[in-house]
Amino acid sequence: MGPGELSARTEPLYPIYGLPTFLRAPVCEDLEALDAEIAVMGVPFDEGSPFLPGSRLAPRAIRQHSLRFTNGARGYYDPQERKTYLDREIRQSRIVDVGDAPVLPTNVAGTFDHVSAMARAVLDKGALLAVVGGDHAITYPVVRAFTGPLHVMHFDAHLDYSPFVHGLEMTNAHAFRHISHMSHVRGLTQIGIRSIRDTEATFEDSVADGNRVVTMEEFRAEPDRIMEGVPEGADCYVSIDIDVLDMSLIPGCVSGEPNGMSYAELRDALYRIARATRVVGFDLCEVNPMLDVGTGATSYLAAHLMVEFLGRITVPA
Repeated sequence: MGPGELSARTEPLYPIYGLPTFLRAPVCEDLEALDAEIAVMGVPFDEGSPFLPGSRLAPRAIRQHSLRFTNGARGYYDPQERKTYLDREIRQSRIVDVGDAPVLPTNVAGTFDHVSAMARAVLDKGALLAVVGGDHAITYPVVRAFTGPLHVMHFDAHLDYSPFVHGLEMTNAHAFRHISHMSHVRGLTQIGIRSIRDTEATFEDSVADGNRVVTMEEFRAEPDRIMEGVPEGADCYVSIDIDVLDMSLIPGCVSGEPNGMSYAELRDALYRIARATRVVGFDLCEVNPMLDVGTGATSYLAAHLMVEFLGRITVPA
């Protein structure tokens, strides 16, 4: 090959070049033509954050870091299990990136309508929906897009169950009060709760509404408790706030709290859900690249978690 000539790209595909779709997945712009098992959708929204902005940048950052896991357009190898995951899905383009839901700045209700419509279009094609937030307000319009019976597993340091007062209903502190009362949601389990910024009233409201609240200490004492009340094989939606992890692990998160999960604790809890239920969708929220360290450690950790979770979801029980 002479100077200036181009050849077909060969492995490895380094993360410093190439379009940053999730895991280098092909882009699907026409959802009517969607033909995939997994669809990754971004929601670059942070108007639900009452403190510091920046999580709107997370979908782009997490996609960028996901490129580090595509070893020549193959799946990832787990050295502990001596097994490769997501190989078929990546090689056969069964994972696609459908881009981002349209965001209408300052029009939160309009944005949420777009999020629900895009999520519904993906679900209508039978794909598993993997959503990259954004702040945790976005879980409300995503879960709203589902129609069949659903159990919601919510990993978080906080309850996100604030009352609807002063016209506030769509912040990242309100999502699960909405979700708990949706007719198709058969159960809500809130896991890793530990923030002393939550009030007694919000805690009691969640419990009174029939939700299971598993505090951080309860989770550590009996990790299997998270599956209580969730029927074997039930359809399940998982929502992950990155602040369920200990704040020392997530510098790029505005809402970090002490005494959180280790990466292994969260990973293994997600594996447990993947084994016991049919995961039909999940989201990962509250990564804030504006606050992160130079290496993008929090975005990398989020991409790592998504990749490992997808690997276990796609393995037949």
